Amino acid sequence: MTDITAITAAFAPFETLASSLLHHVKTDDGSHDVAHLARVWSNARSIQQVEGGDPEILAAATLLHDCISVEKSSPLRASASRLAAEHALTLLAPLGWASDRLDRVAHAIAAHSFSARITPETIEAKILQDADRLDAIGAVGIARCFYTAGRMQSFLYDPEDPAARHRAFDDRNFAIDHLPAKLLTLADGFNTATGKRMAQERHARTEAFLTAFLTEVGVS
Repeated sequence: MTDITAITAAFAPFETLASSLLHHVKTDDGSHDVAHLARVWSNARSIQQVEGGDPEILAAATLLHDCISVEKSSPLRASASRLAAEHALTLLAPLGWASDRLDRVAHAIAAHSFSARITPETIEAKILQDADRLDAIGAVGIARCFYTAGRMQSFLYDPEDPAARHRAFDDRNFAIDHLPAKLLTLADGFNTATGKRMAQERHARTEAFLTAFLTEVGVS
């Protein structure tokens, strides 16, 4: 099991906040667990230290951005971030957070999701969206992709047309299709200059993996 104490320490200098909120994260999804929250916070801090924004609001939004767990295959998936934002308010209000700060946390959470289609309006929302998307590309993003495909009982690839040259991408049934269909489209949609720079390196790793994978399954 994950050591929550170690994860709490990863949220420095907001260990107390993390300690009070992390126990609300209950999921059996290893791609959206507390380790994911720690990685997103690391990304967010790297961006925030250059781009600015309120780090405490960002920490709270990071800790609670997946506090409502909805499977990728669920019809409610597009509403997951809005549901998480609403739940986050009920968790933070008893801690004495002012209403304007609660609103900023809720907006950042609601806007972080790719499927929610909500434009981030604040710097914290822009940073959280960038930080979360960074965890969806590169080596970790690829690992999360195949982990999720396993949960959805997808195949690795279509043996008749692995590169989808004569068919539409179908990432519900073929895991490798998720890379060109979504992951390799994310780098162009980052909000901050720092996030964009970080994304380019991970994007290149994702491209290299896709090329290697297709080569190994016989695509020239």
